[in-house]
Amino acid sequence: MSGWDWETGEGLLGIDDPADWDAAFERGEKHLGTAAIGLAFNCSLEEASPRIVRATRLPDVAQRGFAFTAVGTAARLHGRLTPELYAALRAEGPGRRSIAVNAVADTLTFVPFGDLPPWLKRWKVVSKVLDKLENWRLVAACAIDDARRALRRRCSRGG
Repeated sequence: MSGWDWETGEGLLGIDDPADWDAAFERGEKHLGTAAIGLAFNCSLEEASPRIVRATRLPDVAQRGFAFTAVGTAARLHGRLTPELYAALRAEGPGRRSIAVNAVADTLTFVPFGDLPPWLKRWKVVSKVLDKLENWRLVAACAIDDARRALRRRCSRGG
């Protein structure tokens, strides 16, 4: 369908023809990241993957964010990613401040551990350790805060 509204992005989640996305990319249309999500929903992983990868390199940060949403959507729907999509995730970085953080989380959740590339397996282990350390830090901070409050109450009563 050539009647997609590239100006507003309305309806692009329904895009199901990679050729429409390719033509819009060549014309420099807006909302290519949004359309990449549509491709993830409506096309095979092999058809959608090269377009999603291109969308992850768009200059518009918001559209790049939508492209990484498409990566996460692909992981959710297919339970796997292509080597090119893994490379796009790795290039962006898996950390908490990365634009790809939710796509990485979806991938770690919906792709079997044994199917992950080695770098992402390592990140899964590292992130679990970091999460546990952060949990312990918060528990310790709460315990210290509770102890301080108890001491203040005791001291204020003359105890």
